Amino acid sequence: MCFKIIKASLTFIVVGLFSCNKLTEKSAKTLNKGQEVVSFHQSYMSEIEKLPIRSTILPNKNMVLVKGGSFLMGGTTEQARPDELPAHKETVADFYIDITEVTNAQFKAFVEATGYITTAERPINANFIAAISGVDPNTVDTEPAALVFNGNPQMWWSMTKGANWKHPKGPESTIEGKEDYPVVQVSWYDAMAYCHWVGKRLPTEEEFEYVARNKGKKIKYSWGNDFDKAVEYVNFHQGSFPSQNLLEDNFEGLAPVKSFKSNPLGLYDIGGNVWEWTLNSYFSDAYARKLNFEKPILANDQSIHQKKVIRGGSFLCNESYCSGYRVAARMNSSPDTGLEHLGFRCVVGVVN
Repeated sequence: MCFKIIKASLTFIVVGLFSCNKLTEKSAKTLNKGQEVVSFHQSYMSEIEKLPIRSTILPNKNMVLVKGGSFLMGGTTEQARPDELPAHKETVADFYIDITEVTNAQFKAFVEATGYITTAERPINANFIAAISGVDPNTVDTEPAALVFNGNPQMWWSMTKGANWKHPKGPESTIEGKEDYPVVQVSWYDAMAYCHWVGKRLPTEEEFEYVARNKGKKIKYSWGNDFDKAVEYVNFHQGSFPSQNLLEDNFEGLAPVKSFKSNPLGLYDIGGNVWEWTLNSYFSDAYARKLNFEKPILANDQSIHQKKVIRGGSFLCNESYCSGYRVAARMNSSPDTGLEHLGFRCVVGVVN
């Protein structure tokens, strides 16, 4: 999806959601060589580095060991989009990965232990928004807000004041009684902060696709190639999107973790339920760059195009509209963006 700035108020921030990679001339001038964006990123990362690290033994019982290997990464079916091409060889090392997305209960423990304030709960940084959009910072509404799905094809998402991880759909919503649901409305920075606290990290998109493919197998979905089995493994939208949801999987929105069958590696919701942040910065031609031996850019990317790759699809994905739960599907979002269908899980590398 690609959104336009329609006014210099709350709706400005949708420019960062699943966004295009082009800047207007006005935006480029406002950037002043990207210094405002770089300082925003650097200051956030510096804050994360200063957070405490929980005393724990890793890996824990909620992780599984994945033996690394080489595999064919990228789109190999008729549904493959341009940014999934060309299919190419990748190699990953051994690593441990969480069997589920990080839950509300786990994230709450992190917040209570550290006092961390998520992006959606903070006043919006007017200078940063001006830098990436070209709007006058004095016109930016800085009251905390996050994006909530409204089902309108003209603009799927609405900036909603008071929406955050504790109130995913706005101030009237709650996560009480939903401790085992995946935490959402967390930015990439929030995910990085949590990972720092637990002594883990976000998976690379190479690692994510490798486990979605059950250690690199040439399959279309995390369970195999038979779409008729989807409702057994994936929380997604059945029927005509967005007007008709057949609820064949028994969930209209988010589902608790472990509500569906795991893939053969014992991983739950590696497709569907919520999109998941990865470590990688997004480039539409990333795979071509790799074939030209350009070093992949991960968490240290500080450019104006600092979108991050998200993987796995969500409860809003549909076979005819999105099919984001395909193992090769890629999407991207601005690292400061929170969404009600975007969460994360963590990994730990194996020290030899």
